[in-house]
Amino acid sequence: MIALALGTFAIGSGEFGTNGIIQLYAEEFGVGISSATYAVTAYAMGVVIGSPMIAVLAARLNRKKLLMVLVALFVGGNVLSAIAPTMALLTAARFITGTSQGAYFGAGAVVAAYVYGPGKGGKAFATVMSGLTVATIFGSPLGTLMGQQFGWRWLYVVVAAIGLLAAIAIYAWVPTTSDLDGGSVTNELSALKRPLVWVTITVAALGISSIFAVYTFIGPFVTDAAHASSSIIPIGLAVFGTGMAVGNLIGGRLADRHALLGLFLGYVLVLGFLIIVALGGQSLTLLLVGFFGVGASAMMAIPTIQVLLTRFAPDAPTLMGAMNLAALNLANALGAVGGSVALSTGLGVLSPAWAGLILTACGLAVLAMGIPRDL
Repeated sequence: MIALALGTFAIGSGEFGTNGIIQLYAEEFGVGISSATYAVTAYAMGVVIGSPMIAVLAARLNRKKLLMVLVALFVGGNVLSAIAPTMALLTAARFITGTSQGAYFGAGAVVAAYVYGPGKGGKAFATVMSGLTVATIFGSPLGTLMGQQFGWRWLYVVVAAIGLLAAIAIYAWVPTTSDLDGGSVTNELSALKRPLVWVTITVAALGISSIFAVYTFIGPFVTDAAHASSSIIPIGLAVFGTGMAVGNLIGGRLADRHALLGLFLGYVLVLGFLIIVALGGQSLTLLLVGFFGVGASAMMAIPTIQVLLTRFAPDAPTLMGAMNLAALNLANALGAVGGSVALSTGLGVLSPAWAGLILTACGLAVLAMGIPRDL
C-alpha cells in the first residue's frame, strides 16, 4: 500500500503542482494565464486519451509489471517537462506524462483490491487515491513554494525523483504473483459496450469538474480576489488538499456501505461551497472555507464512482480504473476550460466557481436521471 501510494503521491504532486506554478511558467514563456492552462488541459487529455489505450493494450500484462512500465513513462514525461524550452513543448511533455496516470490508478486499484479482499473496492480505491490527496496537502504546496524560490522547473525534477523511488518501492514490496496477471483484451473492450459505464463516466466528468474550476485558479483567487500575498497560495493549496484527503476517507467508507449516498451527498454539498467561493471569495477566510469544502465534498464522490464502474464491468477492473481517472481528467479539462471561458467573458476573477457550479449541477442531473437507485 505504501508503494502504491508513493506512486500516486508523485503523480498528484506533478499534476496539482502544475496548477500552482501556472503564473511562473506563463511569465517565462510570455503567455497569458488562459493560454498557460493549455499545459493543464494537455495533461488531462493525456489521461483521457492515452490511459485507456494503455490499459487495453497491456490487458494481459501482470499488474506489477504494468505499474513499473507506467512509472517509467511518468518519470520520462516529467524530465521532458523540466527541460522544455517553449510553451508548446511543455504542453506536449505534459500530455506524454498524463498518459501514465489513469492506467496506474487502474492497475493500482486491482493490486489494492487483491490485498484487501472482496467487498472492499471503495476502500481499496481510496487507499490508492490517498497518495494523490496527500500530494495536494504537501506535494503541491511545497512544489509551488519551490517554484517560487528556485524556479518552476525544479517541481518536475523533484517529482521525477519521487517517481524513481516509487518504482523501487513497487519492485520491492508489491507481491510477484500470478493472481495479478492480466486478462483478455476482449473482456476489457466489452466493458465499453455497456451504457451504464458511459453514464457513470459522464456523471464523473461533469460533477468533479468543480474541483478543477477552483483548484486551477487558486493563485488568482488568493492574490486578485482576496488581495492576499502570493505566499498564501501554498496555504490555499494545502487547505484544498486537506479537504480532498478528508473527503476521500469518508467517500471510501460510504462507497462500500451505501450504493449512491457518497455521490449524491458530495455533489449537493459541493454546489453550496462553490456559492461560498463565488460570493464570498473576497474574504480570505471564506475563500479558505470554500477551498476545503469544495475539495472534501467533490472528493467524497470519487470512490463511489469507481465502485459503480467495477460493478457495471466486473471483468475489466483495470480499464475501469483507467476510465475513472480519464473521466476525472476530462473533468480537469472541463473545469480549467470552463473557468478560462468565464474569465475571458469579463465576469470577474471568481467567475470560474460559477462555471464549476453549472458543470456539477449538470452532473447531478445526469446522475438523478441515468443511474438506477436499486443497486
